[in-house]
Amino acid sequence: MTPLFALGSIYWHLPVMIILISLVYSATRYERWDNIGWETLRWMRNMAGFLCGIGVVLYVLSLFI
Repeated sequence: MTPLFALGSIYWHLPVMIILISLVYSATRYERWDNIGWETLRWMRNMAGFLCGIGVVLYVLSLFI
């Protein structure tokens, strides 16, 4: 029997990892939950934007190579 997390693509784990990494990083810097929440949202935005930017650059490079 195949475990549920083994089905499908590895990219389904990416949003979960972005959320967890952002939450842990924010919790190490702040003690109040409202600060942790806003910092988590900020880090999620930054990481998602960075990864999307890398994806766009790689896609454009693949068109010319």
